[in-house]
Amino acid sequence: MSGGALGIEIVLVFFLPLFLLHRYGHFRKQHPLVLFGTLLSWYLCFLIVFILPLDVSTTIYNQCKIDNEKPRDPSSDLFNQTSNSSVFPTSTPKVCHKPWSYIPDGILPVFWRVVYWTSQCLTWLLLPFMQSYARSGGFSILGKIKTALIENAIYYGTYLVIFCSLLIYVAVHPQWQLTWQGLQTISIAAANTWGLFLLVLLLGYGLVEIPCLYWNSSRHGYLLAKTYFKVAKLATEKSDAEENMDDAMEEVANVNESVGYSHPLRNNIDTILRKCPMEIQEKMVRLNTEDSEDESTQRTYPSKRSLVKLHKQVIYAGQRHSQTQVQWAILLEEAFHLEDVCKNETSASHQFVHSFPSSQPPGWLGKYLYTPTIEWYWECVLRQWCYRLLALLLSLLSVAVVWSECTFFSTHPVLSLFAIFIQLAERDYNYLYIEMACFVTILFLCVCVYSTVFRIRVFNYYYLVPHHQTDAYSLLFSGMLFCRLTPPLCLNFLGLIHMDSSISHQQRIETAYTTIMGSMRLLSFIADGFYIYYPMLIVLLCIATYCSLGTRCLNLLGFPQYISQSDDLTSELVEEGRELIRRGTIVWRERYGEQRNVRRNRNGYSELKDNDSPSDSSDSEYEVYDDHFQHT
Repeated sequence: MSGGALGIEIVLVFFLPLFLLHRYGHFRKQHPLVLFGTLLSWYLCFLIVFILPLDVSTTIYNQCKIDNEKPRDPSSDLFNQTSNSSVFPTSTPKVCHKPWSYIPDGILPVFWRVVYWTSQCLTWLLLPFMQSYARSGGFSILGKIKTALIENAIYYGTYLVIFCSLLIYVAVHPQWQLTWQGLQTISIAAANTWGLFLLVLLLGYGLVEIPCLYWNSSRHGYLLAKTYFKVAKLATEKSDAEENMDDAMEEVANVNESVGYSHPLRNNIDTILRKCPMEIQEKMVRLNTEDSEDESTQRTYPSKRSLVKLHKQVIYAGQRHSQTQVQWAILLEEAFHLEDVCKNETSASHQFVHSFPSSQPPGWLGKYLYTPTIEWYWECVLRQWCYRLLALLLSLLSVAVVWSECTFFSTHPVLSLFAIFIQLAERDYNYLYIEMACFVTILFLCVCVYSTVFRIRVFNYYYLVPHHQTDAYSLLFSGMLFCRLTPPLCLNFLGLIHMDSSISHQQRIETAYTTIMGSMRLLSFIADGFYIYYPMLIVLLCIATYCSLGTRCLNLLGFPQYISQSDDLTSELVEEGRELIRRGTIVWRERYGEQRNVRRNRNGYSELKDNDSPSDSSDSEYEVYDDHFQHT
């Protein structure tokens, strides 16, 4: 398959970022350029992750051909038997079997160059500009561009200073000549150094948090208490979002009353109104029509700058209000389900009983395969043991990664576990095993890092919310992080398996991915210092994460975090969340009985109203949940 595997993966990988974008973004409401920029950045990063194992197997095959072509010195055979570097042939050359996924020479260097430099242009130039453009409250394209340029002036200037500093460092050394290739290497080193700094922080957190997450998911009591805690916190956020929305709507109403239809700023007012809920729009249009009859009233007109600020405020308030409403409905469903699981654990009939039966009739799968008995065994018995087993496997991988990160610089003897696995497979040229081992390793590293990116929350400025509730700023910011973290992550992975000669100092050919990075030996203090010793910080970060030091610090700073029920603040919020769920259960039972009676009365009437649609039913479900707690 000459390049066939590469083409297949390029096509199949596209569906992964498309699925994630569909889950977090909104194809109908968000700007096409925002969706395209996020999709492209995610896609390029996933391409690097999935294609890199093919690059490793192709490089090992090319190394085998070079070793067979070199004239052999019999005195070096003893050295080759004890060496732990590349597997050299003995006096009898081995047959080099071409891997099934072999990629012809010349394809991968061009592919990596296009993917890498496109992703770097996105993360350092286009996506920051698009972020500022999306958050701007301007009413025209030119106004938004002007705001974005001003906001990014300091941003771009900071990186220009860093680049110039590295340039001066190289220029003062006479043994180094500044060439175009050297400038590219300096740029790549600066970007990778920034990315590695953040990568180690996220990786140290994910290596501990991911196994703990699955282990705690097997503890139903822990999950239910933490869900109560989330309910109490989200209730506060929901109340704040509603207050911010009311304040914004009140200000919009005042501005709408002061600006008549003949005023030059009326178009800007209409633009702001279109960002308001539909009922607010109709009410304000009606009031403005009544007030327009009296033109003699003295009015105070707002300035263009104040309208821009108000526009930005309305966009932000609307996004937060929508996010909290959807999160509230989803969290209530989760709490009801966990309460059902805890109640059904002691069931003697071994049949799962739901407190609130679904309004939708069960499908073929739920009717014949996922029966109440099977659901009971899965929810109350099998799920927790599957999660515990998965947590143990992930813990072993985390230990292997931490050990390898601290020892990958040692080549004699080889201490990195992943390098040992790859070298054992390299002796037999088991390319399928090599690719699978590389893929599992790099996939685990990506899960630890990317899951942290998806779960992290920087106040309300960056927050990835599922169910199509993520705003444009957060989507673009996640694309920036992906593009900055993936290249150093892949370089770190190649260092773990001793395929990066600038770190392992082995005499062997490099992967095509490494060649586009340039020789890091141009900056020896980075290649021989920062890239080797800084990843050892993962040990301290893992210990800090296991001891919940970051969580405790946030808790002391006034940002409530779930620690344990022995903590006073945590126990108070858990009890508050339990009380909110108890009230919601009572109200829901009353509403459920009323709705069931209404459905029975309407069973004989099958005509669909003009304004009914499938999407309206899903939205109304969230509205029902919201009504339960509107005055809680």
